[in-house]
Amino acid sequence: MEGVVMLRQLIGQLQEFVQLYGSPPPQPLPQLPLLNYPRWCSSTVDDSSIDDYYSFMMATGKSASVRILDPSKPPPSKRSRKERTQGKSSGTTDTTEPMEQRIWKDFPEDLYEAVIARLPIATFFHFRSVCRKWNSLLDSESFSQHCTEIPQANPWFYTITHENVNSGAMYDPSLKKWHHPTISSLPTKLIVLPVASAGGLVCFLDIGNRNFYVCNPLNQSFKELPARSVKVWSRIAVGMTLNGSSTSGGYKVMWVGCDGEYEVYDSLRNSWTRPGSMPSSVKLPLSLNFRSQAVTIDSTLYFMRSRPDGIVSYDMVTGVWKQFIIPTPLHLTDHTLAECGGRVMLVGLLSKNAATCVCIWELQKMTLLWKEVDRMPNIWCLEFYGKHVRMTCLGNKGLLMLSLRSRQINRLVTYNVSSKEWLKVPGCVVPHGRKRQWIACGTSFYPCLTALA
Repeated sequence: MEGVVMLRQLIGQLQEFVQLYGSPPPQPLPQLPLLNYPRWCSSTVDDSSIDDYYSFMMATGKSASVRILDPSKPPPSKRSRKERTQGKSSGTTDTTEPMEQRIWKDFPEDLYEAVIARLPIATFFHFRSVCRKWNSLLDSESFSQHCTEIPQANPWFYTITHENVNSGAMYDPSLKKWHHPTISSLPTKLIVLPVASAGGLVCFLDIGNRNFYVCNPLNQSFKELPARSVKVWSRIAVGMTLNGSSTSGGYKVMWVGCDGEYEVYDSLRNSWTRPGSMPSSVKLPLSLNFRSQAVTIDSTLYFMRSRPDGIVSYDMVTGVWKQFIIPTPLHLTDHTLAECGGRVMLVGLLSKNAATCVCIWELQKMTLLWKEVDRMPNIWCLEFYGKHVRMTCLGNKGLLMLSLRSRQINRLVTYNVSSKEWLKVPGCVVPHGRKRQWIACGTSFYPCLTALA
């Protein structure tokens, strides 16, 4: 404000000076040719506003340079706000540095594969269209080795929708996006459901519990397993493990029935075998919980059972069965097993009176008791109040996907066991459709570009 006061005093003194001595007559300006001199950008100042004039003088004093316009060129046009925003967000210039062929032509081939193997899955399939060489990477042993060296990120989910049981929908949690693959090799006249996974491969079983199929949804590698030697027409539980760190070392698929019948398929032998009979220490019938998928930790499969409540496990290497009697938490419904980092977890609906909440438990190895470690946020549970909610677990490998459905609601959520983070999943909509699909069943799998069935 001191500057404003000084400026007013200066103008007042100038006015007094003009009143005393009069204003000098205006001097005509010499005519100068415009083509030989540049034009200056100036602003119009309102003489009646002293504050605006002072602001203009201060802004001019702070300016570091004055722009000179070339008379042979038109004045610059004002850019729209959208163009200015795009320029700021991109931060790029019009000049791009070309790639020199003498440098990039000798780029090592193994580095190409190492870089491409670390791209997101969706980006890789875009890169396949660049050239035939990149398109053939799926058949390269060296590229497969690079893929196995990359630490496994969050699993994907292969699901079946209620309205279209003959086609699947895959969910990528990193991009929060649904994909709709077409596995042409799967039978179209039978309803096949995903029941297990290992090493990027998904195991399917037809609804009649007769035929098994193994497939990689990403590269369409497909295999129909031979017929089982033991005919069991009742419902069965299925588990799947790898022989090594990848599918190149083979994989095993196991099914078990409530009467204690079971078989193991070995991909290296391409045959089913019955390693032995269930020991007497395991109480029969098993009363398996078919809503709970098997959990795989190293080479051991874990199945949930009831009467008595607990878990039965089978080691695919040693062929040893074990039984663990574990009381189930009270007021628990729709519960299923899960795992994270070698820990056995339990997820289920805890219902009491009209309140319903999703809870997470961890199995304590010393006491063989379930300890609650987390539960869904209360604000989400309020949505289930007074409603008969059913829960289906669509994946149990560290990142869980839960389908919560009643007559009034249809929700999909994911839960990260390590970070204890709950997230809502966008609705699954088929291509060129608008209606949200109801997810009937599914399983999680770690996406692998090079896994072969």
